[in-house]
Amino acid sequence: MDNKNDKLIAAISEFKKVTEDNAIKIHGKSYFTVGTRLGVARRALGSSLDLKDTIIHHDDKRVIVQTEAYIDGKHVSTGMAEEIRTSSMINKTSALENCHSSSWGRALAGAGFSNDNIASAEEVSAAIVQQDRQLQEALTELSKCSHLGSYQAWVQKNKPLFLKLKANNPLAYNGFLEKFNAAKNKLEQVGVINGGK
Repeated sequence: MDNKNDKLIAAISEFKKVTEDNAIKIHGKSYFTVGTRLGVARRALGSSLDLKDTIIHHDDKRVIVQTEAYIDGKHVSTGMAEEIRTSSMINKTSALENCHSSSWGRALAGAGFSNDNIASAEEVSAAIVQQDRQLQEALTELSKCSHLGSYQAWVQKNKPLFLKLKANNPLAYNGFLEKFNAAKNKLEQVGVINGGK
């Protein structure tokens, strides 16, 4: 085994030691953020780790980024990611940055900085929010509130759903809060919630 592989094996061992405390549980499975993967990799490998990015596609609809991971000049893995610009409020302004981070996370997971789940906690949470019809329906209903009473009724009706989401998937809950706050701000601007104040 050469020195480069020894470095990677040691770095993966370090990742396995420190990550269970940093794991995010989503539907009973452990996932890790890109930040955790990158932090451990940088601490363990320092400047031996080189992540080289290529923008594969970039237009007004979507972004695709590929990341090649190298240790001491030796290729160890590849990661790719795609972001749709209209998929979230954040992607409307920062799709390239999100795609870049996701691509790093996948390259690091491919190099061994993961458990059995290649997807990052951020990716899984985003997918769950997009797929959860109840949340989407709740947000649609929120936008239709026409007065303070209908808003308060909406909150009471949907509170159990939001509490369940917060307990089971904190990252998805944070994504939902972003959309909720945007919708609530619109209702405040037109005077539904606060009388236009």
